[in-house]
Amino acid sequence: MSPDRLNAVFAALADPTRRAILERLAEGMTTVTQLAAPHDMSLPAISKHLGVLERSGLIERGREAQWRPCRLKAAPLKEAVDWIGQYRRHWEESFDRLDEYLQELQAKKPVRKGASREKSRKLSGPGTAVR
Repeated sequence: MSPDRLNAVFAALADPTRRAILERLAEGMTTVTQLAAPHDMSLPAISKHLGVLERSGLIERGREAQWRPCRLKAAPLKEAVDWIGQYRRHWEESFDRLDEYLQELQAKKPVRKGASREKSRKLSGPGTAVR
């Protein structure tokens, strides 16, 4: 995926209205009017959102007589997920190293049973009950 296309996909996904439109289109092809129904905005405003999605390659709009169907094109989403996947591997490796380090620390640290109870007694003073 080219950097420009990747930028366009992420810009399109940055808006909650556009994400909601994509969620609806994941269920199947539908019209602009049906896409606009759950949103409190005008048809021209929805059309602008659809234009952003179309330019990013995430949707395709057609013409069938009076009907203006829209459909999801998932390939750019897969390409974005693949790009993000590079960083997922990095974080998983970082978490694995952190886990190993924490296990090392736990293995080195002696655990004293009752140490916290003794400390609580000292802090609460003589004759005070500690629960």
